[in-house]
Amino acid sequence: MKRTFIVFATFFIIGSSTAQTNTKPAKATGITATETIKTPEALGLKENEYDFGKIPQDKPVTHVFEVVNYGTDSLKISNVAASCGCTTPEWERNKAIEPNGSSEIKVGYNAASPGTFAKTITITYNDGQTKVITIKGEVWSTPATSAPENKSLESLKN
Repeated sequence: MKRTFIVFATFFIIGSSTAQTNTKPAKATGITATETIKTPEALGLKENEYDFGKIPQDKPVTHVFEVVNYGTDSLKISNVAASCGCTTPEWERNKAIEPNGSSEIKVGYNAASPGTFAKTITITYNDGQTKVITIKGEVWSTPATSAPENKSLESLKN
């Protein structure tokens, strides 16, 4: 019984340690050691975060994130969800992005409340895979009135 367990454990360890490696002959690659091959993620972004900086209160802002398909199969964005209702993402629904093709996700932010903000947007693609992008900035409060009345203006007219 112990011998059977040891044999299975040995095969399991050997099998799992070589599952992510690919040994190539020295002639084909010029490398004699075993190397790990990592496949790139299909959905790529030109940027993962955008900082609006200081924006005035009650002036909505938008930014466009570019999505690129680095995979070998077509990519489909099934959902783009914001962390709160003040952030609105827009994207081409039901569009398949071909390999090396690109698309856009337009993210709007309603700057209703003064203060700093950081909001996340989760992109769901190809049957449940996800990526997160972030927008941030600071909303400054606009004055309630325009410039205060200058009472000494009358003295300048004389």
